[in-house]
Amino acid sequence: MMRTYRIAAAIGLVTALGGASAPRQPGIEIIGPAELFAAGIASTASSEVRLTISPDGRTALWFSRNRSGGAGGYDIWISRRVNGEWSEAQPVPFNSPTRDFDPAFSADGRQVYFCSDRPGGLGGDDVYRVAVTQGGFGPVEALGPGVNGPGNEYAPMLSPDGMTLLFASNRPGGAGRYDLYTARRQGSGFAAARPLSGAVNSAADEFDATFLADGRTIVFARAGDMQADRVDLFQASPTKRGRYDAGTILPASVNMPGRDSYGPMLDWSQPDRLLFSGQRAGATSMELYLVRYRPR
Repeated sequence: MMRTYRIAAAIGLVTALGGASAPRQPGIEIIGPAELFAAGIASTASSEVRLTISPDGRTALWFSRNRSGGAGGYDIWISRRVNGEWSEAQPVPFNSPTRDFDPAFSADGRQVYFCSDRPGGLGGDDVYRVAVTQGGFGPVEALGPGVNGPGNEYAPMLSPDGMTLLFASNRPGGAGRYDLYTARRQGSGFAAARPLSGAVNSAADEFDATFLADGRTIVFARAGDMQADRVDLFQASPTKRGRYDAGTILPASVNMPGRDSYGPMLDWSQPDRLLFSGQRAGATSMELYLVRYRPR
């Protein structure tokens, strides 16, 4: 199943599940306007999605659906920061001729998690990881049946403590279409995944989630139908019992009216920054942005 997004009119789901008029809840406050990241290098005329930055701030990864020069069109790209400047982007060596997307560094910078529909998977798009080595990247490793199912898995992100993998899936047993799941670390792998507890999963599509620096608050994308409806970013926090609320929509500094926003990711190099993909007025493609936040 191709993962595509179309800009559409705002949907009533936003208000029903925590729109601008929803009661104020614990979570985060967005500080200031969103800033474009690496114009001409990571943010280009191509569609650029889900930026992740290594803990030392020297390596940036993201994926593009249509940037030329990669192995398969749907590819992950890399840029390195040298003397304060980002280098020309190059496709990563672990791309395949199929779809490779949704990269995410681990908090220690030693691994990169990503998704692919390369041969040998368990369903459509599955979760994989590669080790970050002194010379680049190690061999690709599939995460196996505890995480991957017969459907699609999107946007893996390991929690700051390294113990919980957060991702989205349309496997049977969820609340609706795409739902958020977590899998706890078990040895070198992960235990069987479970839907994120609470009210965050709904009959709509919930996907593209990231933990924030506290390891509890999440920012995620939601749309009635991600392929037809507008996509917005929400935040959700757990109660003392660990059950997540339904989520509240982020402000217009992130969700620009009439435009899609998705692909959020914590900036490991500056954990008070949220990275995301958006389309601003006048742009013809998705670009990469960063914005600061603080707990409230």
